[in-house]
Amino acid sequence: MEEGKKLIITVLGYDRVGIIATISAILAENQVNILDISQTILQGFFTMVMVVDMSNSKCEIGQLRELLVEAGRNLGLEVTVQHEDIFKFMHRI
Repeated sequence: MEEGKKLIITVLGYDRVGIIATISAILAENQVNILDISQTILQGFFTMVMVVDMSNSKCEIGQLRELLVEAGRNLGLEVTVQHEDIFKFMHRI
């Protein structure tokens, strides 16, 4: 895996059919591999965190972010996409 090609994607919102399918389809279409995924539903509120690898993608991070944020908006969700280094820096102890 190429160094610096991992992203952290978070998805938050009310649960509904098709959330994981929609996000996964966008990633697959852009050759982005899901390395790890955690999702839960608490009292109807959906949360998902994904670690993905963009090493084989021709898509730029900004372009991928736009696609995911727009898809999330259409589903009434908040989607964030951060480079792994930024995520680590922001969440250090």
